[in-house]
Amino acid sequence: MIRVLVVEDQRALADALAIAIAAQPDLDCGDAVGTVDEALREAARRPPSVVLMDIHLPGRDGIEGTRLLKAAHPSTRVVVLTADATPDQLARAVAAGASAFLAKHSAFGDILTAIRTTADGKLLVEESTLAARLPEQQWERSGLTRREHEVLALLAQGHGLKVIADRLVLSRHTVRGHVKSVLVKLGAHSQLEAVVTATRLGILPRPTA
Repeated sequence: MIRVLVVEDQRALADALAIAIAAQPDLDCGDAVGTVDEALREAARRPPSVVLMDIHLPGRDGIEGTRLLKAAHPSTRVVVLTADATPDQLARAVAAGASAFLAKHSAFGDILTAIRTTADGKLLVEESTLAARLPEQQWERSGLTRREHEVLALLAQGHGLKVIADRLVLSRHTVRGHVKSVLVKLGAHSQLEAVVTATRLGILPRPTA
């Protein structure tokens, strides 16, 4: 059972999300909360598997909330919801430890997919959020080796280290080394940031509709 916490200050939307999520046979969702402080208290009482986190919240914003939740509960995955993704927001959310980005107007099915995908340890970036783009950087597109590009492409497809190792017939230790090298070369602090940045730079193709 995947335990979900909804953090959204628009009460009607928050309640609708919580009720719809709780109706799924594999998902468990209690009452939604409207602030980061409430989220931290609820997570301390019942650590969630996945948090749906709005960016615009009263008091601390959802990006700061993501950072605090990840510090207290490293295994919790955070799906950031935003109505108006900006380059700065994407960069800050990546650095805070978000596992996924979704536009706030996403279909409910897409939200369910994000919950299940991130709970499984994978990364997800919706095409509409990529359109916001990260700030311009001066990295060379040819900086990655062929093998590093293969690893990066599989990360972008949501595969974990074990699957990548099996696909490329490598040890997990070797794949982990390639991932570290990719992060360094792209100036990224997480696998998700590397995927977003590589897509922005044209190293990876943008998702198709």
